[in-house]
Amino acid sequence: MTLPRDDRRSFLRKAFLAASAASVAASAPRAFAQMSAEGDPAILNLPAHTKGLGQPVAARPYGLPSKYEENLQRRESPGLTRVGAAGVSFAPLQGFFGIITPSGLHFERHHQGWWDIDPAQHRFMINGLVKNPKVYTMDDLMRMPSVSRMHFIECGANTGMEWGNVAVPTVQYTHGMLSCCEFTGVPLKWLLDDCGIDLKKAKFVLAEGADGSSMTRTINLANALDDVMVAYGMNGEMLRPENGYPLRLVVPGVQGVSWVKYLRRIEVGDMPYAAKDETLHYVDLMPDGQHRQYTSIQELKSVITSPSGGQVLLDKGFFNVTGIAWSGRGKIRKVDVSVDGGKNWRTARLETPLLDKCLTRFNIDWTWDGKDAILQSRATDSTGHIQPSSMDLRKVRGTRSIYHNNAVQSWLVSANGEVSNVQVA
Repeated sequence: MTLPRDDRRSFLRKAFLAASAASVAASAPRAFAQMSAEGDPAILNLPAHTKGLGQPVAARPYGLPSKYEENLQRRESPGLTRVGAAGVSFAPLQGFFGIITPSGLHFERHHQGWWDIDPAQHRFMINGLVKNPKVYTMDDLMRMPSVSRMHFIECGANTGMEWGNVAVPTVQYTHGMLSCCEFTGVPLKWLLDDCGIDLKKAKFVLAEGADGSSMTRTINLANALDDVMVAYGMNGEMLRPENGYPLRLVVPGVQGVSWVKYLRRIEVGDMPYAAKDETLHYVDLMPDGQHRQYTSIQELKSVITSPSGGQVLLDKGFFNVTGIAWSGRGKIRKVDVSVDGGKNWRTARLETPLLDKCLTRFNIDWTWDGKDAILQSRATDSTGHIQPSSMDLRKVRGTRSIYHNNAVQSWLVSANGEVSNVQVA
């Protein structure tokens, strides 16, 4: 077993720690209470808020988190360069409960910045291999029957820095280009039927966004006719501007770049469109130097979110080890957890609901003896796929990739309680 610690990784780790120090302290697990109720003044003496009037309802027309939770926020990476308005912010997975991502903490990825578009002026068109090309207003779409479903969305580059043997320090930076929400909208199949799709010739659709990058992505017809959704709602309200308001595509199980934001057009065709962001970007550089294209499915993956990198265990004893698992191919069937770097595994509890192409929360009891430990999780999905180790994945994919890293993640719990990111060889 090797725990690499070269100077380059040390430098990057210090840079990330400086950027995320404020959130680390707030997310550290706490030991069980040791003080008896008789000796704790916080329970014996009535505080001011028990003896006075609180704020009226109208003081906050739109609810906000407590000021004591202000350190839990999306964060940009100090190790990635922002070019113009293009950039990424990472969701603070270490502070989440359950499986739903709050709208205000949903990760962001912009290729040309975000817009707040007037829904009254926005239009959505379907053309190509259809009998009746149509243009829809937002009013047209929102008057149609709708569905609501929970799905995860993950950037294809999530966990990408781990390919290069660079261990960024926290789960927010290793896995934070991931979110899971309830989306509401109209199934794309209904709209394609409304336009009279030519099922004899059609094999693919092209989704096009209305932002400055004119993001365009090919989606195979099987997906388009299955669970793809033209969505305007997220978590019970309209989409947020940074998440594509007023309209985006939802493509369950497929990398986030295909979930085209500010959606303005769907074209039906008979072959892949070879757009710039699917021929040059979001492709897999293989060991022989070739690029593997159209590998859009987000493969089976899991990560322990607590304890995780940057956190500190204050004392030995009992801890609840918790994390999330997901698969672009179906439901999570099982998650195993190891505390000794993969030598031994125990099966974790899966918390309901267990949904297709959605996050699943897992928990397992662990009593820490105060010695070095390496925590790992390994998921199995409903198709029988098993999450690979980093070593096994690199045997197939090499080390020069950027996208689609779904390897087992390792966290080292040192004897002093500090948790850090390590790669186990």
